[in-house]
Amino acid sequence: MVKVLQEALAKDLNSRQSISMLEARRQTKTFIQNIHHFRDESLESELPPADRVVVFDEAQRAWDQHHTVKFMRQKKGRVNFNSSEPEFLIEVLDRHEDWCVIIALIGGGQEINSGEAGLSEWFKALEKRFRHWDIYHSKLISSSEYAGNINYNELTNVLKTHPREALHLSVSLRSFRAGRLSEFVHHLINNNASRAFDCLAAIQKTFPIVLTRDLAKAKAWLKQRTRGNELCGVTASSGGRRLKAEGIDVKAAIEPENWFLNGPEDVRSCQYLEDVATEFSIQGLELDWVAVAWDADLRRDSDNWVYRRFSGTKWQNINKKDKQQYLLNAYRVLLTRARQGMVIFVPQGDRSDPTRLPEFYEPIANYLQKTGIPLID
Repeated sequence: MVKVLQEALAKDLNSRQSISMLEARRQTKTFIQNIHHFRDESLESELPPADRVVVFDEAQRAWDQHHTVKFMRQKKGRVNFNSSEPEFLIEVLDRHEDWCVIIALIGGGQEINSGEAGLSEWFKALEKRFRHWDIYHSKLISSSEYAGNINYNELTNVLKTHPREALHLSVSLRSFRAGRLSEFVHHLINNNASRAFDCLAAIQKTFPIVLTRDLAKAKAWLKQRTRGNELCGVTASSGGRRLKAEGIDVKAAIEPENWFLNGPEDVRSCQYLEDVATEFSIQGLELDWVAVAWDADLRRDSDNWVYRRFSGTKWQNINKKDKQQYLLNAYRVLLTRARQGMVIFVPQGDRSDPTRLPEFYEPIANYLQKTGIPLID
């Protein structure tokens, strides 16, 4: 996401001020940078940073202690480093003697990779070393989608917490036509088809969501609705390895700057509908119209999800709870990237291919229809 924002701002600066793209990119990098670059710069000095106000977007993706310590030892040669990423980042700002502000933007249920700690790691760090900080937060952080494994009620006894109603973004600015899209996806992911059905009924007229079993029809649906400067594109889970048989190769990495910012005549552009973005490249960003390709990595068994990963020539079970949650969160991310509407493509499967049997996909399509998503011909 950082690269896309930097490149977009650089192009805007280049067009408005007639400076070179090289200089425009240099200027944008001074105030939007990867969090790891900020961290690495702070390792070289114990002085307070020049910044007093720092915004950490996608703060739920900050690394836990185990992942950070391992990275620092193996990649940076720092054998005595013993902090999580949130703990170290707070420590850097805490070097100021008078004041500083950290704004941590948290997406509920958005942790999608090993080592991503979520909101809980920020509170662990505050409880461990920074109890003198004032913590202003949304009143909804105690819900399981945000709190994870922390006990918020216990933390209020030791931390200077200040709940504020206004700190929760209750109306989605991403999906401006559908204030209840996130609620719909929440219920869909959490196996509550009836509540998802009610949410979808409230938004379907202004935010169409449809289902198809034909990728060509999904792409045609996108093209028919995309107008002017609007963007459309195909997305899929990084674990959707058997979508390759449908012409969707999730292992082929995209260049996010080209995918999001280039015009429809560019084969690397999202609008060309050829390259696919996974949850890792599209998290924190959005398109107007999105096709979500749903593979057998997240499938159904009766009323429950079944979690699989494709390795070698076959699907394998995912047994670890955290890995299962990452997979659910990956689909949560994909299903909330559209601003104006979405088509979900579930393959038909192939009886002659044991990795793509129709019975892998049929229950997925049936469940989605049960939530109220109409099947288009």
